[in-house]
Amino acid sequence: MTLRTRINALDGAPLDDDRPLIAEDMDVADRHALRRVRGLSTELTDVTEVEYRQLRLERVVLVGLWRQSGENGVREAELSLAELAALAQTAGSEVLDAMLQRRPHPDPATYLGSGKAEELRDAVAATGADTVICDDELSPSQRRGLEDVVKVKVVDRTALILDIFAQHATSKEGKAQVELAQLDYLLPRLRGWGESMSRQAGGRVAGGAGIGSRGPGETKIELDRRRIRMRMAKLRREIVAMKVARETKRQSRRRNAVPAVAIAGYTNAGKSSLLNRLTGAGVLVEDALFATLDPTVRRSQTDDGREFTLTDTVGFVRRLPTQLVEAFRSTLEEVSGADLLVHVLDGSNPDPYGQLVAVRGVLAEIGAADVPELVVINKSDLADPETVRQILRRLPDAIVVSARTGAGVGKLRAAVADRLPRPRREVDVVVPYTRGDLMSRVHNEGEVLAVEHTEGGTHVHAFVAAGLAEALAQAHSAHEAGFGSTVPVPGTR
Repeated sequence: MTLRTRINALDGAPLDDDRPLIAEDMDVADRHALRRVRGLSTELTDVTEVEYRQLRLERVVLVGLWRQSGENGVREAELSLAELAALAQTAGSEVLDAMLQRRPHPDPATYLGSGKAEELRDAVAATGADTVICDDELSPSQRRGLEDVVKVKVVDRTALILDIFAQHATSKEGKAQVELAQLDYLLPRLRGWGESMSRQAGGRVAGGAGIGSRGPGETKIELDRRRIRMRMAKLRREIVAMKVARETKRQSRRRNAVPAVAIAGYTNAGKSSLLNRLTGAGVLVEDALFATLDPTVRRSQTDDGREFTLTDTVGFVRRLPTQLVEAFRSTLEEVSGADLLVHVLDGSNPDPYGQLVAVRGVLAEIGAADVPELVVINKSDLADPETVRQILRRLPDAIVVSARTGAGVGKLRAAVADRLPRPRREVDVVVPYTRGDLMSRVHNEGEVLAVEHTEGGTHVHAFVAAGLAEALAQAHSAHEAGFGSTVPVPGTR
């Protein structure tokens, strides 16, 4: 698949006018409600790192390094650049050209070699591009050096991903996490000149202390750094406070023995579409990278009536910025604390197994490598059958589905039900009719073997969690005491 084909494949189809609008349609419409008017841009031509969050990428040229020799090295570099093109388009830019240089290591001064940097300058001038996007994270000196050569803005992969996250964050916690990641990226990249390097009045001069009390004081750039650190500390405190509320909900689910299933995978693999297909959640679905940033938790049931939760999580990507992993660590705990991980692969992608390896690397980084995994190959209606067969040879237990058409979803439900943890305590008790709440929990949380309605109450034989077993035993004992004689039914065992 060529780079241009890959870019064109991301263009979403228009909504069917005859179909009624639903919540996810309105979310998509709202996200695309603001469009740029060409030729009316009044942005500054001298954009510093301090203003990088306000960048509006328009016409861009992509550049990357081809590090490994051989066909595999070329293919990997081209796939990475195609992914960068998809990221750039998601951020709202138009990709005009893409270049690769065969180089084992980035140049410490200009990322590309000096000769290739000049060739890039000529390509930028010929295409009329206003931005260069590099397929790596650049050091501050590399970015400045390359900007001095090409004479336009230079943005690296990390800044591009942060820009997309900033556009898509909607919840208070999501916005705080993105801002923390942005500030962490920005802090070592502050630079100044002129008045930015002049010093403030130091010591007690500001209070009128006068001669003999003057000190060197802070430069403006030092003051900016201190303010950024203070803001980062405040954001970390806010995120920790928000984490408490999520942990409280998680502990409540654990007390009620509700198993948790997390849907994880590469960005744009179809995780939200799969959640909608399984639960009817109605969350935002868009053919774009990082459309989902805020986790969505929905309840579902197995065919035998056991309840469990499904959580849609943020997608991963190759070389996910470490700032984002750290900032979103509290959100990603939904994955590490799950009982089952549904790992969704994009079957239509040219390299789905490479995506699987990249996601597993991030999962190991957040402590979720030991969570039981069920691999799901999504988009089977668009996938190359040979690609699917190759994945199945490596992962014979994988489930092939299409969230769009519903194919294979029934088999996926059965596989999830089979891998969920089952209640371990067996109970054989009579529950009084006044305790309908306990019977409801038995049906929702346990595995019912037999139910009989008797004169004194509901005789139930089931497997349930330990906490529910104790509550049932207490209800059974109270029921016996109320009757004044022992009901001829055994208790828990």
